[in-house]
Amino acid sequence: MKFTAAQIAGILNGTVEGDESVEVSQLAKIEEGNKGSLTFLANPKYTHYIYATQASITIVNNDFVATDKLSTTLIRVENAYKAFSQLLEYYNQVKMNKTGIENPVFISETAKYGENLYLGAFSYIGENVKIGDNVKIYPNVYIGDNVTVGNNSILFTGAKIYSETVIGESCVINSNVVLGADGFGFTPNEKGEYHKVPQTGNVILEDNVDVGPGTTIDRATLGSTLIKKGVKLDNQIQIAHNVTIGENTVIAAQTGVAGSTKIGKNCIIGGQVGIAGHIIIGDNVKIQAQSGIGRNLKDNETLQGSPAFGYGDFNKSYVYFKNLPKIMERFNTVEKKLDHE
Repeated sequence: MKFTAAQIAGILNGTVEGDESVEVSQLAKIEEGNKGSLTFLANPKYTHYIYATQASITIVNNDFVATDKLSTTLIRVENAYKAFSQLLEYYNQVKMNKTGIENPVFISETAKYGENLYLGAFSYIGENVKIGDNVKIYPNVYIGDNVTVGNNSILFTGAKIYSETVIGESCVINSNVVLGADGFGFTPNEKGEYHKVPQTGNVILEDNVDVGPGTTIDRATLGSTLIKKGVKLDNQIQIAHNVTIGENTVIAAQTGVAGSTKIGKNCIIGGQVGIAGHIIIGDNVKIQAQSGIGRNLKDNETLQGSPAFGYGDFNKSYVYFKNLPKIMERFNTVEKKLDHE
């Protein structure tokens, strides 16, 4: 796809300074820009690159003042970074604007779907599935019985959606995500043998939820595993049965949340965090990467460590911990002197 400077300025409500008819067909970093590419300048540290870049078009802030000759056409906007992000979103919408049903696919006779569906080859749609308008389902996606998929949602290649799962509107389910597999429920008998506890609940994703590649969200034993609206989950995260994650909480990669834990809204959880089961985490909590959480947390806490404790206390303690050999050496020296006295 090719776009002219005039077309891009129209999308961004910007002003062209240079050749309005110049065309671009790719995006590039400003230091790697070449003819036919579009880039942007937002960070002042990269200003010197604009005088050498070969990019055909560069998006800049309105207050940018050139101090040397430019070979690139400028598009001036209020905020270059936000404008470039807006353009990326627009580009993705155009690129992924697929419709129609490819072959071969399987669609149950009892399934219902709305307008402008895209269904990629080798996908499976089970009994009583309900799919909204403008949904895009890429090749090799499995959707089990009684699943609901809301308007404008996207399911990428290889996603597996087990029965009874509910996906809200404008959700993004990336490749190899598994929604609704059985929770990890087993009970031992008198011989120590483990028997499976039936998992009869489901998974519910509210609107505007993003789930990264390889992430798994288990169905509830009873009731629902609930991911509330606006939640963003990174890659390779494990959410166990009966967990609830509050609105607009974000969780980074390789985090595991054990069963029946409740996480509040607007939390920020770093990568490789381990969260024990049956605890309650309040709103606006921040948990640093690789922390271990084994207790209830109040609103607005910030923690680090395993087991985690207050972020400020952790940093103070770490100063002593990293110097522990020297401290012990001094301690032993003093102890020896005291023994001789």
